[in-house]
Amino acid sequence: MSRRRRSTRPGAAPSPPGAYYAYAETPVETTTRLRPVKTRHPARTAAAAACVVLGLGLIGGAVTGSWLTGRSAAEPGDDDAYTVGRSVWHSVPIDTLFPRTLKGDGAGPGATDRTWTRLAVAPDSGCAAGLDPLLLKTLRPVGCARMVRATYTDATSSSVTTVGLVLTEGDAAKMSALSTRFTDQRLDARADLMPRTYPAEGTVAAGFGDGQRASWTVHVLTEVPAVVFAVSGFADGRPVAEPQPAAAAMAAGATTTPALAGLGHEAKGVADRVERTLRRTVTDLVEKPE
Repeated sequence: MSRRRRSTRPGAAPSPPGAYYAYAETPVETTTRLRPVKTRHPARTAAAAACVVLGLGLIGGAVTGSWLTGRSAAEPGDDDAYTVGRSVWHSVPIDTLFPRTLKGDGAGPGATDRTWTRLAVAPDSGCAAGLDPLLLKTLRPVGCARMVRATYTDATSSSVTTVGLVLTEGDAAKMSALSTRFTDQRLDARADLMPRTYPAEGTVAAGFGDGQRASWTVHVLTEVPAVVFAVSGFADGRPVAEPQPAAAAMAAGATTTPALAGLGHEAKGVADRVERTLRRTVTDLVEKPE
């Protein structure tokens, strides 16, 4: 009478939490007696085949969806970018959001190069400190989680520019709706929706107040919960009677004071580079491997 061998694993110390190890098959495990297989009922066979087809269909649908969206199932979605973007003001160094020096290759009038140096960073705050009441009301549908601002000057210290980020509480749908509204109604060109300045004491921007605002830009992002704005003026504190939106001041043939002084280029150039930095920072954080 033959003996039946017991199937046991070689003794081993328990694995630490979170670690996974594969056990190699032992001779006992590879020679374990198989049980007889009963003949399948036709109905069961059909049901099994249907499950296989359904499973393949679901897998195929998922793969097709990833092809259409350009994103795999393992890749982060918009919710990740919104979660990261909303908290980026306190999760990364301020020098990342507002670099000490901004390079503006081709950003000046006639595609001339520009360089801006950061003068000061304002304490993070709510939005009432940096937005006029009407602009604050306009952004109310997306809310205000936090606002951060900094003021820069050009290489000649003749112009100053305050740039800011409004990190919102809105989701992708609300941000998209606000962006559409700004575009359709040209809200970025309205002087009563112009952002406020940050006049940094002890710098060439000390006299940069509301009356010194010359040109501005406001851009509502949709892939990140943020509104980027910038407002520029003269460093000597001279008032500007008729401020002009950056897009108009940068137009060919424009002869207004902001246009001739290149202040539209200053506002747009600084805002664009801070916006690019924000996008890149959020993307890097979202795609950072665990």
